[in-house]
Order: sequence, then structure tokens, then C-alpha cells
Amino acid sequence: MSTTRVSHPIFARLFARASVAMDRAGMAEHRHRLVAGLHGQVVEVGAGNGRMFAHYPPAVTAVLAVEPEPRLRADARTAADRAPVPVTVTDGLAEALPVPDAGADAVVLSLVLCSVRDQSVALREAYRVLRPGGQLRFYEHVVADTPGLRRAQRWVDATCWPLFCGGCHTARDTVGAIAAAGFSVVALDRFRFPPEGLAMPASPHVLGTAIRP
Repeated sequence: MSTTRVSHPIFARLFARASVAMDRAGMAEHRHRLVAGLHGQVVEVGAGNGRMFAHYPPAVTAVLAVEPEPRLRADARTAADRAPVPVTVTDGLAEALPVPDAGADAVVLSLVLCSVRDQSVALREAYRVLRPGGQLRFYEHVVADTPGLRRAQRWVDATCWPLFCGGCHTARDTVGAIAAAGFSVVALDRFRFPPEGLAMPASPHVLGTAIRP
């Protein structure tokens, strides 16, 4: 039974299809980079339909994948059966993870901080469940570094984007929020995705690693 009552059935159907196309366009490589070198106990927040699971390296002993949307969670459970490492999929919110203090060696965030209700609360939870020295791996689309695209992001965030994209916001300064939560960002790659074509509000991406001191 769902305890979080987060349901976006139309978005879930669209995302399930779009995620396959995005992986073919190069996102699969970014997913692989995101989790390369991880080990031990991992918490994946906002696991969606489980497209990340295939990329976890053998040194990961267990993944707890948290996903509040029922349809995506069901898809993730199917993907977990094919994963190369043990994956348990559970209901839950980024702002209230079902994990004890310092219970994880790594927390993985992939295209989720754009849609959480409160980034600061979600990141405090990630900090809480990480052991000291543990890694926060993040792959997110973020606020643009050009004024024109920032204006476009603010406009779509105030009008249609969150409604049709499962509560997603395009203009969040996610890297700043990670630092403000007490993490030390030790690696950061900024790029556009997709890399070609017209820049869209969700085109600016970051992929990085932060450490809980």
C-alpha cells in the first residue's frame, strides 16, 4: 500500500517511454558515469522506472530504491529483477527516507531534485542517511548560466512545466543547494543534454560527486 500518495499517472506513462529514448540519445552513458566506482550500501532516491539499476557496479552490495509514484515504482520492481546487484524497491519520499542515520555508503540522485517539494529538506535527509565520508552522486538539470535561458526557465516554471512534468522545475540552483546542505562538492561536470539542437529549459545538466564531511 502506498503511504506517500504521490501519483502522476499521465507523467509516469510519458516518462516511461521518454526515458528509453533519452537513454538511446546518450543518457545511459551519464547514468553509467554517475554510479561508477560505488560500493557497499546505496540509497537511490526517486528511482523512477529503474533505468539506473543496470549500471550499478558489482562492488555495490545492495540498493534501496525509493520511488513514491505507484506506476513508476511497479516498473522499477520489474527492472530490479534484471539488475546485476540486489535492489529493493520501496515507497517513500526524498524528504523522509526509510533509512537509519548513517546507514548508507552512497546516495544517488538522478533527475529528482528538480521535482522534490523542498530541496533543502531532501538534501538534509540525504546528509542524515549518509555515513561520514559517504558520497552523494547527483545528475540533475539545473538553472541556466545564460540570462535568456534563465528567463525562459522562470516563465515555464511559473506556467505549464510543473503541471505537465510531474512537479518538475527547471530553474533550481541545485549545486548551490547541495553545498548549502553541508556537502563538499568534489567533482562537477556541466553540459547540455541533448548536446545538439535548440537549447530547452531543461537542457543545462550537471553530474557530480559531493562528500558528507
